[in-house]
Amino acid sequence: MWHVESAVAFSVLIGTVILFQLMLALGMPWGSMAMGGRYPGRFPPAMRAAAVIQIAILAALALIVLSAAGLMLPQWQAFSRSAIWFVVAFSIVATLLNLITKSVWEKRIWAPVSILMLVTSVIVAIG
Repeated sequence: MWHVESAVAFSVLIGTVILFQLMLALGMPWGSMAMGGRYPGRFPPAMRAAAVIQIAILAALALIVLSAAGLMLPQWQAFSRSAIWFVVAFSIVATLLNLITKSVWEKRIWAPVSILMLVTSVIVAIG
């Protein structure tokens, strides 16, 4: 039963990341908290477009997790039971990048978020 709660927790966490990416895409001056702090202030237009693409990818990850936990998209169930391991791998990479970044803000904010996303995605995967 933990996999359902973990899927919800993962979705809340990734929803937070999606909102952050949306704010970056809309021009909020939070660049120091993303991409290793390479673009302090507002993202340039190309990075704003990349943030929109990231939103789509993150939303797809959330749908995979929710489907794997049986919370939505039952037609994706067979696919999501395999694809959940891609979500776990994505979460591992995100965690490592947020831990090794030069950006203090990413380490303080996004490393804990990505660690929790990793843990919750693993619980859904093995659940």
